[in-house]
Amino acid sequence: MPAAPANSSEVVFPRKMIMIYLHNRMTIFRIIFPPMGPGPRSNLPLPPSPPTWRLTGHALPQFLPSLTIAGWIEKYGPVVTIRSKFARVVIIGRYKAAMDIMENQGRFTRDRPRNIAVGELFNGGLNIAFSPFGDRVRRMRRALHSHLQPTAAEAYEPLQMSHARNTVLDILHDPHNFEDHVTTYSSTTIMKVAYGKTAPTSATDPEVIALRRRLQFIIRSMVALPGAYLVDFIPWLKYLPWYARDLKQGFEREKKLNIGRLNLVKEKMKDADFGPSFMSYMLENDHLHGLTETEMAFLGGVFFGAGTSTTSAAICTVLLAAACFPEEQAKVQAELDAVTGRHQAPTFADKESLPRLQAFISEALRWRPILPTGALAHRTTHDVIWEKYCIPAGTTLYGDHWSISRDPDVYPEPESFKPQRWIDDQGRLRDDLKFVLFGFGRRVCPGQHVANRSMFINSLLILWAFKLTLDPTKPLNDMGFMTGVALDTPRCPIEFETRIPESELRRLMQHYS
Repeated sequence: MPAAPANSSEVVFPRKMIMIYLHNRMTIFRIIFPPMGPGPRSNLPLPPSPPTWRLTGHALPQFLPSLTIAGWIEKYGPVVTIRSKFARVVIIGRYKAAMDIMENQGRFTRDRPRNIAVGELFNGGLNIAFSPFGDRVRRMRRALHSHLQPTAAEAYEPLQMSHARNTVLDILHDPHNFEDHVTTYSSTTIMKVAYGKTAPTSATDPEVIALRRRLQFIIRSMVALPGAYLVDFIPWLKYLPWYARDLKQGFEREKKLNIGRLNLVKEKMKDADFGPSFMSYMLENDHLHGLTETEMAFLGGVFFGAGTSTTSAAICTVLLAAACFPEEQAKVQAELDAVTGRHQAPTFADKESLPRLQAFISEALRWRPILPTGALAHRTTHDVIWEKYCIPAGTTLYGDHWSISRDPDVYPEPESFKPQRWIDDQGRLRDDLKFVLFGFGRRVCPGQHVANRSMFINSLLILWAFKLTLDPTKPLNDMGFMTGVALDTPRCPIEFETRIPESELRRLMQHYS
């Protein structure tokens, strides 16, 4: 029997069926496993990538992933490309590259990658920190800036001084639990600014404990890369009622808590003695920012949550550095003695006369950055060209604070603790040296001016009042505060010795203003 001609239906029909079958299988595969995103649209390559044979991409440890990232940066260059499951991630690990990409091209890197698990299911798409850049983020940031810009932040200094004074008295009474006292400072201060609440909010309050556990969950879920939940790669899972019930229930709890706080402020605003707060301002001026009450409630929750956790971790980091480097601590205290003496408590008015203290704070937060991976990812909205590389639109970006803080071109001898690097030849603070503590570009933390004042006034009073030393009989974890939330870390073994008689210190603190 002769063979069928090449163009006969007996041959063509099966070929079409096979092609349709393969096309359908590939379509289903792409729905379940979305592609990593487009490659570079120019002839320039992606930044180099460390080799990996893992099907799920590059492996990062749960604890301090930045140490692994630092090794990649050292070996492959200032910017590296890695793969997290099916997502492409570019990590920036040197200062100049961070400025060139995240600051100078900030209009292309201000977006956030879609995070379905944490951003949408756990936060309902209402948390400004995870929201894609757009009109709502602009309106939320404008509202925050109204209360957090430098001029407004200065008005909070008396409040911060009052609570910092309480921190000194708390340490004097119970030095072993200094971490709780610092958390009490940050939570009480931010609660007053955010909601006008005047009652002390301690580290043991259920509300504060729940907040810190919530932040720990977010950090551990995201680690340094997206994808802790399968829904971030199979988006339609979010519509299944049985999927990720813990995330959905967490959102409902947070919504109830935030709206409850908002309603409480509404009630208190009827009292003529109720002082100003961020939330009362938002309610009185809702027409200015165009936010719904639910959006305002979640904005207040972010205000309180972010400010409480990171501020307390930063203050504890400064105290840890003082105990670990007694010679540098002594230099700061000699400066304090020269400016105010030991029998007059220093204030914000002394700030310009204390460059060594300010340099010490900057070096402590470079030495042990509180969010070493940079915490929140950015996303490119256009192709970003940097030197001989192209970072395509749609790429997830991280500025790794730990690696940037170890840039030897900017911070010589980066592993050494050298506050002097922040001071010029005339003994003044350098204005040409910065660190990226508060993030990058158009997503920089709007609370930085309030946070800086909190770090300064607490460091100022505690180092003026006490000599800090390490307890040699207890283990030291000098990286324990590098998650921004220190709830489950071992206590830092710091001992506090008063630098003036205890009765005199109490008297000065009771009359401090």
